[in-house]
Amino acid sequence: MARNSTPSFITELSLRITPNQESTILVRLGFARQLYNACLGEALKRLDLMRQSKAYQSAGYIHKDEAHVKERKEAYGEVRKAFHFNEYALHKFAGTLKIGWIGSSVVQTVATRAFKAVDRYAFGKNGRPRFKKQNQFDSVDGKQNTVIRWDEQAKSVTWGGLVMPVILPKEGRKGNDVIQYGLDAPLKYVSVVRRKLNGKNRFYAQLVCEGLPYQKPNNKVGEGRVGLDIGPSTIAVASPDAQTAELKQFANELEPDQKKIRVLQRKLDRQRRANNPQNYEANGTVKKGKKEWNNSKGYEQTRVDLAEINRKLAEYRESLHGRLINHIFSLGNVVNLEKLSYRGFQKMYGRSVGKRAPGKIVSMLKRKAVSAGVSVNEFPTRTTKLSQVCLCGEVKKKPLSERWHICECGVVAQRDLFAAFLAACVEGKQLNADLANSDWRSGMDVCLKVALSEVQPASDGRMPVTFGLSRSQSGSIEKAWKKAGDGRGGVASGTENRQRREPDKACQTPGTSRL
Repeated sequence: MARNSTPSFITELSLRITPNQESTILVRLGFARQLYNACLGEALKRLDLMRQSKAYQSAGYIHKDEAHVKERKEAYGEVRKAFHFNEYALHKFAGTLKIGWIGSSVVQTVATRAFKAVDRYAFGKNGRPRFKKQNQFDSVDGKQNTVIRWDEQAKSVTWGGLVMPVILPKEGRKGNDVIQYGLDAPLKYVSVVRRKLNGKNRFYAQLVCEGLPYQKPNNKVGEGRVGLDIGPSTIAVASPDAQTAELKQFANELEPDQKKIRVLQRKLDRQRRANNPQNYEANGTVKKGKKEWNNSKGYEQTRVDLAEINRKLAEYRESLHGRLINHIFSLGNVVNLEKLSYRGFQKMYGRSVGKRAPGKIVSMLKRKAVSAGVSVNEFPTRTTKLSQVCLCGEVKKKPLSERWHICECGVVAQRDLFAAFLAACVEGKQLNADLANSDWRSGMDVCLKVALSEVQPASDGRMPVTFGLSRSQSGSIEKAWKKAGDGRGGVASGTENRQRREPDKACQTPGTSRL
């Protein structure tokens, strides 16, 4: 059975490794790194030669319309075949290399990894792949439980004479039911993974099993539509079927010690300059050309301390993202969100994206949706324009600094919450205006306002500027609505032409009133 033909999930187990086994594994990971670099260089060489050929350039002139799709695909396929640019040709090349023993199936999986990296680069999905430096290759995969094998009876992993027992949790311990579910599932193949924890190597076995992952009883999937509006550091959630809306920061509980991180970064720079004065100009800039760098033990320890802080932050952030995704799934089983460029977020809001990781939560959302049976619909922004359109059909472009949606028809709402509400009403690639107006009249207007009264300030006690609220939470909702209404000439003039319902008790909180 093909590795990717059926759904898969991973059961990770810690390995009990002796010092001699650790040395052997590190040597084999070094062999795998050299093999990967050789295959990567060969694949890049073949790609460059293929792109220079006249046949490849001629295939690029074929029209991209539906009538010429098959012709274009066949032309590129012939060029790939002529230059041996495919996965199995790279397997054959890898088999001719004499680097060191890691197992025939591991050789093929390493070659596949190198080819896929170059193939994504060829299609413009990723940048040009880089070669792995020493100690940068941290995992190897088996193939159909061969070479790297799982022994069910002994509860251990074997790899070419190495017998590595796993560490299983005791009965009744937290997480034991998850691991047992993975051990009972059909096995596809096994991976050996190395991680650095506080500067020390830790090894794990990842059992790639067939089927869907374990679903905890508390994580139930709701019924209905959910709309998301994702920003560099914030997320707005709206569910018309559940009659609820939320506006929050990503990983608001995450409180990185920026002062400590900055101190370690400056210490690293001082140590690097002290160890390598020959590589710097008199004005402090790095010299051009090839250089050799000497790293002291103190420098290496400082780098380990900084890496450990970032590792803990990344794991805690991933845990918070997973908790938020489970909450979103509890509101509905159809999730709509805009298809955004998170690389663009990195260029414009690098510090915020580095701390909150909005692209990470979207990738986790798609992955967990498969196992949870949730439908995720990413629609283009050009066909919907949720930040510009109103319920009445008017389209008005707004600058990013304008955080409120205000229309003469009487609609006044926080911009992100309103966009999330409209996202829940998108069907396919278009906004269903009739559905949006129906949901708005059924009480979502009040729920969007209530969501603002429940927002939490950031970890430093301040309200994020993108919320469109003042620093203090108390009274800011009413002031913001009053200021928004005054700015467009009064809310009342626009509300006379439509009926307004009284807020439901379920949606109303103390201190809120009608729009």
